Amino acid sequence: MPFAQKPSEGTRPEAPAGEIVGQPVRPRARPGDLDLSATTSPARKPATSARTVEQFDTTTPEERQAAAAAPVQTGGEQRLGDTVASLGDVTKPGFWLETPLVSSPKTGRVYFPGSGKSAQVDLIPIDGPDTAGSRISLAAMRLIEAPLTDLPTIEVFAGE
Repeated sequence: MPFAQKPSEGTRPEAPAGEIVGQPVRPRARPGDLDLSATTSPARKPATSARTVEQFDTTTPEERQAAAAAPVQTGGEQRLGDTVASLGDVTKPGFWLETPLVSSPKTGRVYFPGSGKSAQVDLIPIDGPDTAGSRISLAAMRLIEAPLTDLPTIEVFAGE
């Protein structure tokens, strides 16, 4: 149908199957809404009364030890690049990095040269150019000993 033509009353040829005509179109789920429960441990949200870093970081010592362990990869890792990371949503538990360096969810690792420490994380895609910054979880930022109030540059790796 030419651009200048209006569709006939009651039809929307571009509407997805099953959509009710006249109803607003709902946006698709964004990467932040992805269910990563298959790749993460059971998440414990911080209490609504949480005020300190320790209260917001609900990871267990065992989870921190597992995230700090060297990744077990049969095919190695792929270096995705460097990113400037800010502290992400402190109420979102677990070890994760929201980054434009990936286009689909995957497991990976972040490395902070300032401390020489790394953490295994879930890599969650966000919109933006590769040069845009990333958001890192409180638990991951603490594990790599990056200053919580800084914008550290970290190296990002994806498992293969």
